[in-house]
Amino acid sequence: MPHDIREPMDDLANPNPNRNPRPESATYAVIGAGLTGASAAWRLAQSGAEVIVLERDVPASAQGSSHGSARIFRYAYPDPFYAGLVVQAKLGWDELEAASGRRLITPSGSLDFGAVRDPLGLAQVLAETGVDHEMLGRAEAQARWPQLHFDTEVLWHPGAGVIDAERSVETMLELAQAAGAEVRLGWEAATVRRAATGYLVTSATGQTVHAEQVIVAAGGWLPALLDGLDLPAGFLDALPQFEVRQENAFHFPYRDARHQGETPPGATTSWPTFIYKGEDIQAYSLPGGRDADFRGQKIAEYNAGRVIPSARAQDGVIDASNRARVIGFVERFTPGMAPEPYAEATCLFTNVPRDDMIIDRAEGITVVSPCSGQGAKFAPLLGELVLDLVAGSGRAAERFRAAGQRFAAAA
Repeated sequence: MPHDIREPMDDLANPNPNRNPRPESATYAVIGAGLTGASAAWRLAQSGAEVIVLERDVPASAQGSSHGSARIFRYAYPDPFYAGLVVQAKLGWDELEAASGRRLITPSGSLDFGAVRDPLGLAQVLAETGVDHEMLGRAEAQARWPQLHFDTEVLWHPGAGVIDAERSVETMLELAQAAGAEVRLGWEAATVRRAATGYLVTSATGQTVHAEQVIVAAGGWLPALLDGLDLPAGFLDALPQFEVRQENAFHFPYRDARHQGETPPGATTSWPTFIYKGEDIQAYSLPGGRDADFRGQKIAEYNAGRVIPSARAQDGVIDASNRARVIGFVERFTPGMAPEPYAEATCLFTNVPRDDMIIDRAEGITVVSPCSGQGAKFAPLLGELVLDLVAGSGRAAERFRAAGQRFAAAA
C-alpha cells in the first residue's frame, strides 16, 4: 500500500535538522497544492524536472476549492471539445488509480434533466464522442429513480462518478514526491519577480525560492496574487476577468435507511449524481461521501453564491436565502430526501466568461485556472496540459491560451 501522505507532509511542516537541507531552487515552482497544482507537480516531476510546490496552507485546504471527498466526474457537456477532454482525462484517472492502488472515483452514473440543461442536445454530443448513454422519458426515469422527480426527458450516462478530491490531491503529491518533488506547507507566495535568471518567489514572511519557471495554480486566491506576478502589462490586460464566488453547499439526509452508510469497495453509490437546469433554478447533486458521513446527498445551486474579490475575503457564512431556495428545490425534485439539511458549508467557484479553462503563460510564468466549477474532473489531465505548455509545445493547451494569443498579437 502507498505510504500515507501525511507522513511526508508532517516532515515538511516540521523539518528534521539532521536531514539533508532542501534545495532553495528548482526548474519549476508550483504555487498551490490543490487539484491543479498537485497535478502539475506530479506531471512535471514525472518528466524528470526539479519541482518545488509552495502551498499557503495544507494540501486540499478547506480555504480553497479542492477540499473534501465529493466532486462530480461526468462526460455530459454541450461542447464536444470538453466532452472529448473528459475522455482524455479518464485515462489519467485510470493511471493515477493504478499507480496508487486507491479508488479515487466511485462509480455512480449521472442524470441530466431540465429544459435549460437540454438532455437531448447533451446526448447528441455524447453520441459523437462515443460515450455510453441513454435517453429516457419522464415516466421511465421516474420508475427507475423513484426518489427523484423529473419535469423533462432525462439523459443517463453510467460512466459518471464521484471524485474524492482530497484523496486525489494527496495521491498526486505522493507520486510527485516519489519522483523527487519538494512540497512546502504554510508557504504563502506573495510576489513572483524576475531575477538575473528565472524568477524569485517571495513568501508573505520573506522566504524565497528561485525557479526557472513558475506555475501559478492558486484557485480562488489568484485575483489577490495577480498584482504580485511579474507579468507583462499587456498579458495581464488580456487575461479574462476572474470572478470568485462563495458558494453554499448543503447535505440532505436520505429518507431510506438502505441508502445510508459507506459504499463498499468496488460498489457504486446508492444514488446517482445529477444536474438540473430549469428556468427558475440550476442545481447539482451528488452522494456526499465522507463530507456527509455517507448518509446524505450534497446539493447546491449553481453559481448562486455572493461574489467576493478573492478567496481572501471569504467568511464561511451561509446565505440564508440560498438555503431556502435549495430546500425548495429538494421539496420539489427529490422526494427521497428529507428537506432539512443536516450539514452545510461554503466553497469557492472561480469563474471566467464562457466558462472556459485558463492555461496560459507569458515568458516564464504560467497561470492555470480550470474555472467555473468544472476543473476537478480534468485533474490528471491538467498537469499534462501544463507540461505540454511549459516544455515548449503548447499545442494541447492552445484552446486555453486566449490571453497569450492576444498579448502576442499586440506585442
